[in-house]
Amino acid sequence: MTDRLLDQLGETRSGNARANVLEELRRLILSGGAPPGAQIPPAEIADAFGVSPIPVREALKTLVGEGLVVHRPGVGYRVSQPSTDELREIYFVRGTLEQAALARAVDLIDDASLQTARDRHADLLVAVKYKDGKAFHDTSREFHRALTSPCAMPRLLNMFEATWNLTEPFQMMRSVTPETQQALNDDHAALLEAFADRDAASVLDVAHRHHRRLESAIIETADLLDVRHD
Repeated sequence: MTDRLLDQLGETRSGNARANVLEELRRLILSGGAPPGAQIPPAEIADAFGVSPIPVREALKTLVGEGLVVHRPGVGYRVSQPSTDELREIYFVRGTLEQAALARAVDLIDDASLQTARDRHADLLVAVKYKDGKAFHDTSREFHRALTSPCAMPRLLNMFEATWNLTEPFQMMRSVTPETQQALNDDHAALLEAFADRDAASVLDVAHRHHRRLESAIIETADLLDVRHD
């Protein structure tokens, strides 16, 4: 696992060593390249980047603060591995933040942003058709981002993105069944319709239903992903 992690690291072109390490480790974790529970060896990371241990420790400290990495004395650094109950809590918080963003965005979204969301929805339908789990996972986030960004509340959006990041190492949308993917896409279509009508009440109703479905998807995929249970 450690060798695979090191092989995937690609140094950025920035002149800032700490930024290089931080950006690449974060990218690797969020892409699922370093799965939950994977060990992160600071000395080997430093060697891979040709830097001293200091920028590596600083980068790992930042990732610990973001909740993406955990550190235990005597064990070292590992990619965070929340339990199923913790994942449910994260999805609940994420849903609450997203519904707040959507409630404001529905009144502010312009035609271009709405069309971007429609385009991403079309991409999701293609991903389901061709059984492309990675595309479905990645495009789902782009779809939600297209509808929430118009809320123009940067602090709220930052919290929403940070909460979403906590679940990214699991790459859960890559593992749900085609039936669940279709149901999620039906919710997406209903969200688009409600946005087009500027119907805030319907947007929140669909969003609430969608997040209940996501919670069910957590249970559906937990055993497949070997998530720890409390």
